[in-house]
Amino acid sequence: MNSLSSRRTFLKQTGVLSVSSILPLSVLPVHYKYKMGLQLFTIRDAMAKDPLGSIKYARSLGYEDGEIYGYNGDNDTYYGTKSKEFKKQLDSLDFTISSGHYNFSSRFNQPIDVLKKYVDQCIIGSKNLNSKYITWPWLAPDYRTIDNFKVLTDKLNIIGEQVTNAGLQFAYHNHDFEFTDHNGEQGYDIILSGTDPNLVKLQMDMYWVEHSSNKGIHELIKENQGRYVMWHIKDMDKVTRDYSEMGNGSIDYKNILSSIEQKDLQYYYIEQGGNFAKNSMQSITDSAIYFKKHLQRYL
Repeated sequence: MNSLSSRRTFLKQTGVLSVSSILPLSVLPVHYKYKMGLQLFTIRDAMAKDPLGSIKYARSLGYEDGEIYGYNGDNDTYYGTKSKEFKKQLDSLDFTISSGHYNFSSRFNQPIDVLKKYVDQCIIGSKNLNSKYITWPWLAPDYRTIDNFKVLTDKLNIIGEQVTNAGLQFAYHNHDFEFTDHNGEQGYDIILSGTDPNLVKLQMDMYWVEHSSNKGIHELIKENQGRYVMWHIKDMDKVTRDYSEMGNGSIDYKNILSSIEQKDLQYYYIEQGGNFAKNSMQSITDSAIYFKKHLQRYL
């Protein structure tokens, strides 16, 4: 008997040889560097009816991490549940929340003390969920002027310092409006140049960059080393350019994810804001199936 056979016999006899050790490599479980994340806003209709059941279903699809929204700072609740209790529910599903989108925009024109009080509330909620990031997700249409983008950068720096001092991190999420031209100026350029990279990280929405930016994904990451710590991955309808399920759209994610610089990336979230082929839960199912088969290997 050769040495390999002898070793395998010994391992079998001692109970050390597991089933996985004799399976072909092609069927062994793969351990990826990043958890497969879901922006929970994608299934906001289902979350409104049954938050825990919706997350449980997402978990069964392979989503392990999420980005949350809908925090009530005055009551310290997510979807009507106190943040500490909600964390216990998440733990029971082995599901983490690494970032949250919070409603800063509604306080844009309020005194800075009001904004800072809300930030303190968000810090409490985030810490109770053991989240790492608090993220500014959106700026209401009424505020999208060049002058207001300059005001925004000041607010982002203030919040970033407040969040950092609390032991968490702060990020800004882009849409399309930041790339709108205002007589040769763009809001995104103002945000990039006017914010402190140590206090304000960036969450890249790849769909909106592909949709509206005059710079590509690779170029933005190269120009802003150390800042793009999170990504939103969603596809674009081939005809309408609206949102689409992963794999049904026009964005070449195989090329993007196989060639993109990832050294600053900490989390990514699959997202679809609307335009569902059937409904939101079916869409996260279809996207998960496609992503795991074709794209997760790159992450």
